[in-house]
Parts: sequence; C-alpha cells; structure tokens
Amino acid sequence: MNVGAFVCGCGGAVDLDLEGVREGVRDVDVVASGSLLCSEGLPKVRHVVEEYDLDHLIVTAASDSCKRRYRTVLDDAGLHPEAISFVDHRERAAWVHDEADATDLVARKINAAYAGLREEAPPRSVSREAGDDVVVVGDPEAAEALSDSADVTLLADGEDFADADYDLRDVTIARGRVTDVDGVYGEFELQVQAGVTEDCIDCMECVEQGPDEYVTSKPVDVLPGAPDGDWVDCCPTDAIHPEERTVEADQVVYPDAARDTRGGRMGFYTGPVDAATVAAVQDLLGGIEKPQFLDVDMDVCAAGASSQQGCTVCSDACPHGAVSRPSIDSVEFDEVACEGCGACTSACPTGAVRAREPSNERIAREVESLLVERDDAGLLSGDDGIETGVVAFVCDERASRALDEYGRRARQQDGIEYPPLLPVEVPCADTVGEAHVLHALAAGADGVAIVGCGGDCLHSGPDPKADLVKRLNRATNDLGLGHRTAFFAPEPGEPEAFVEDVGRFVEFGLDPSPVPTGHDAEGVADPTAANPEFNTHDWALESVRAILPHVDARDVIRGLESFGRVEVSDDCTFTPTCSNLCPTDALRREEAGLEFNHERCVNCGLCEEGCMEDAITVEGGLEVDLLPEHNDGDAWTAVADGEMRECRRCGKPFTSEASARKISEEVGDVVSGIAPDADGDVFEYCGDCRAKLVYDR
Repeated sequence: MNVGAFVCGCGGAVDLDLEGVREGVRDVDVVASGSLLCSEGLPKVRHVVEEYDLDHLIVTAASDSCKRRYRTVLDDAGLHPEAISFVDHRERAAWVHDEADATDLVARKINAAYAGLREEAPPRSVSREAGDDVVVVGDPEAAEALSDSADVTLLADGEDFADADYDLRDVTIARGRVTDVDGVYGEFELQVQAGVTEDCIDCMECVEQGPDEYVTSKPVDVLPGAPDGDWVDCCPTDAIHPEERTVEADQVVYPDAARDTRGGRMGFYTGPVDAATVAAVQDLLGGIEKPQFLDVDMDVCAAGASSQQGCTVCSDACPHGAVSRPSIDSVEFDEVACEGCGACTSACPTGAVRAREPSNERIAREVESLLVERDDAGLLSGDDGIETGVVAFVCDERASRALDEYGRRARQQDGIEYPPLLPVEVPCADTVGEAHVLHALAAGADGVAIVGCGGDCLHSGPDPKADLVKRLNRATNDLGLGHRTAFFAPEPGEPEAFVEDVGRFVEFGLDPSPVPTGHDAEGVADPTAANPEFNTHDWALESVRAILPHVDARDVIRGLESFGRVEVSDDCTFTPTCSNLCPTDALRREEAGLEFNHERCVNCGLCEEGCMEDAITVEGGLEVDLLPEHNDGDAWTAVADGEMRECRRCGKPFTSEASARKISEEVGDVVSGIAPDADGDVFEYCGDCRAKLVYDR
C-alpha cells in the first residue's frame, strides 16, 4: 500500500511549522504541504497522488467542507471512498497549543494514523431481521408519533385513554399491566396481567355498573384490587377474571421502566420519549445490518466448566445487556445488541472476546508511534516540542466533540490552552483497560489520560473509569512509577475545569518517566498458551516486564485484576479438581504436590469455586518473584506438598496420604469388614489390589 501525507496550513489560520511537520513524519511514501491544499492546492494533491500511485491519503483536515473537497481527489483517482484518513491539526492541536508543541503533535498524529492504518481490520457486519411490531407502554403521544411507520400496540398499563387527545385510529389499544419484559431486539416478550380476559366484547356494561376508580373504558379493564359485587355478573361473556398473557414485539417503548442495563438495550427504550427516540425506533424497523464489533473465541473463555462458575467480567461489564449467562458455566454474546463500547473486551483477561476495530494491536501501534522521538531531522523534542508525553485515550463520541468545541472557542478568545496530549481515539472510555494503560507506560509515556464523557456517557454513566484509575495508580505506585493515570470528562461549553485539571495533572503531577521510549509490543507472555495475541493478561504482563528493569518495584504489584496469586491450605487432599477446572492450565498436580504457574493465572477463581475442601484462595495482583525470570527460569512453583500413599500389597504409589485419610474418615465405617482378609484399612490398598481383596475371597 502506497500512502501519502498532506499537511495544510489553512491559509495561515494555524500556527504550524509545515516544514517541521514534514520532517517529523516517517514511513509514508511521500509528505507534501501547502497553505491551502484543500482549495487552490487540490491540483497539486492530485498530481502527487498520480505520480506516487498512492492507495491511501492521510490528510490534515478538520471541517466537513475540506473533507468533501479532498474526497473528490479519491473519485478522480478511482480510489475507494474510504481510502483517506483525516488528522485534526486545528481544534485539538494548533488552536490550543503553541507552535512548537502543535507542530510536534501533528507529526506524531500522522505517524499514528499510518501505524493504525497498517493494522486496520477488514470490515465485517452482523444482521438480524425484525418486523414492525412496536409495543408502547402507557404513552399515547409516542404511540401516535410511531403509528405512521410501525404497527403500534399501545399497552394501557392501567391508564384510561378515553379522553386522550391523540389520533390513535391506527393504534391497537391493549389492556393490562406489564409485569415483566424479556428478550432481545426482534424477539421481546412482555408479560401482562389484566382484570378482563380476551373474551371481552367491549360492551361497556362493567364500565357503566362498576366502581369508577377501578374500571377503565379505553381499553376496557378492571384494575387490581377492585371490590367484588353484583356488578361483576353484568358481563355477558363472563370476561371479568384475572388473566395473564404474553405480548410479543420487535421493539418496546416503556418510558416508566427502570433501565436494566447502564447504557440501555437495543430496541428497548426507557425514560422520556423524544424525537430521537422515535427516530431510533423507526431506524430499526424491519431489521438491522451493522458492523461486527467483536471477535469471539470461546475455546479460551474462563467463564467456567463442569457446572462451576468462573470468570464473569464480560457479563458484569457490558452496559447494554449484550452478554448473557444462560447457564452458570456458559456465556453468550449477542453481537447485534452490541454497541461496540469495548467494556467486555478491556475486561476479558484471556482474549476470548476482542474488539475488531480498533483492535488492541492497532491501539498498541498508534501509542508506540506517538511516543517515538527523533532528535536528528525527526520529531521535535525537549524545548522545541512536547516535553511531557501523555497518551490520551479519547472517547470519540461526546468527549471528542467537547474538545473540538474547546478548540473553536480558543480560536475566538484567549485563555483556552492546555498541555498537549497524544491522542488515541477509542469508541468509549470503556474500551480502555489495565493492559492499554500499562502498555503506554511501557512504551515510555510519562502519563496516561482517559478522556471520557462523564455524566453524558451513552454507555456506562458518570466517571466510568474511576475504579480503573484507582487500581492502576495503585499498581504504578507499586511499580515505583508513582501515580501516572487520570480520568477527565470535558463538558461542552465549560473548558475551564478541563484546562485546569489537565494542566495540574501534566505540569505538576508527572515527573519524567524512567522508562525509555521504543518498546514494540508483541502481546504475548507465554508462546505455548492458546490465548490470542494482545489479550489483556499477556499484554499487561509483557508491559510490566518492559517496565521492571527501569524501576524499583515492590514484590507484589497490586491493583491488577487479570493476575491471580494462589494460596493452598493444609486441607488440600490433592484431588485433580482444581487442575482439571483451570482454563489456562495454571495448576498442575505432581504426585502428592500441587504446582502453580503465576504467569498463566488470570484470576478467574474457578479453582477456588470448585475446590471441594475450600482449601484454595485466589487474590489479585502480580507477584514478581513468581515469574520464571525471577524464579531460576522455572514458571512453576510448589503451593502445596504432601506424601503419596503406597499400596500395602504391591507397593505402588496410588493416591495422596491426605486424600486417602479423608476418604477413610468419611466412609471407613460404611465399608468396614468388606475385605476381612485385608491387613489394616481397605484404603491402604490400590484399586487393583483392593478389588482382589474384595472379590477374590
């Protein structure tokens, strides 16, 4: 792939050293710059594209009009409409930073765009067919708004719409109160309880004779708690009886329902209904085709086995109800319901679920490109460029728009200026996990900023990464780096707090990192393991290993959830249960001993859950001395030792002493006398000799 980079000076509206940007850009086939490339310079851009036979363009452009003009170059060259990447050089660069910092930053951003482009995943899609059946619960206004485009059922939920001033002629009005809603987009089921059965013919006799506060007329229904009386006998079809029924729907609008997931479920709408809600319902009528956000490999999942519950981080993390546990030891992903926030992928320790775009490898390459510095004819550094390298994982939704707004306001007035951040855009702050932060620090970042949407987050709600930041600052403190991570939520129209907080974090909270730049991640900790590259556990471990030679770390790095430390009590009977359950083969039984591989343990807790003797406990954290490079090259450590029992008859070791004693204590009385010719306890014999004693009498 031939790639060209084009840097525009916006007619002098940006304080950039265009030559300095060109010198800082590397690896691409050609770099060109000009004062107004997007207008009078377009013929030159076309010429460069043709001369270098470019397949992809990386262009500094911020406005939609500029982007449209650059896309005409793609049309003229016969290139794919998506064969172009745009880099912001104004709102989040030259308009909020001085010339030296902005020049350095734009060059780094172009390099990161190229690095990410090389790792871009081919697009895939998922789809689901659905009908046009929409149930609206208790909201006649929403039912009216949707009636022209959908087959709407207005479920009364105890309301009487006789005097409702809405056009409901194309709406089916149904009686009953909702007791439960289950299912997914295209397959919802509402459990409904009514006081009148479907035998009702709407004759209105009960409405005329029944108590006003307990009877509704549109639809005809009797509410719970209605007193008995002669009026019940007025019904000609004997329909006044409690009834439960199921109503099916492709989508549900239920304003008064409690949101059962933090970010809401696809096709299930709660809270006030507005124009955006109506548009969302209409957009999903008939079905959906959308990008496939996830790659799933259940062969390496640590959710459980043999009816034992193990890791639950993906289902715990998902804010949209797209991850379910149909049984205690299984996990299902509804990729149509997935909103691509990345919460499950950053939490999963094994790589069983991974984001397709941006993949962890793509994020890694972008981070590494942002942090590479060159002093000779390369990226500016020191006094002539970015002094403190802070990688910022920026949510590309509302947080990104807020930063753009700050830049436009900075263009109009003084005072909006903050230290430069090295940006990596992610779908949501939820995408960022411990592995991403540790890798940035291993690649030489002085700090890591997670920039999310705060209270306006469409997925997880306010400050979704507070716990992660707390844990990681604990981990980096144990690593000897001090606190290096912070979360920021830029609010549109309120730049002052963000400017102050970022300035305090970068300028006063961060010393230069002792870790040099230049680390290129492989995303692998144990080449013999089956887990895919750049899974959370392996990637994080690789990063810690890159950091350790440059710091004075503690023995245990706390705060890292994808690592577990096993302790085994004297109650262990050395049965193979724990080693059989372990999904990463981090435990193995060696005769009467139990050995642990800390390098492989992902803290899923299956061994602790399944241990019949409650002898195992697992605590989070990475213990440095248990890694093979600090343990004489041995990845295995004995965590429990015992003795083997030898058969009294043939001398063959056949089980552990602890296991034999436990079995004898529990069932010895039951089998007493079963082998009268045996010398001593029957459990002092191996299985073969025990059988001969019992049956060869």
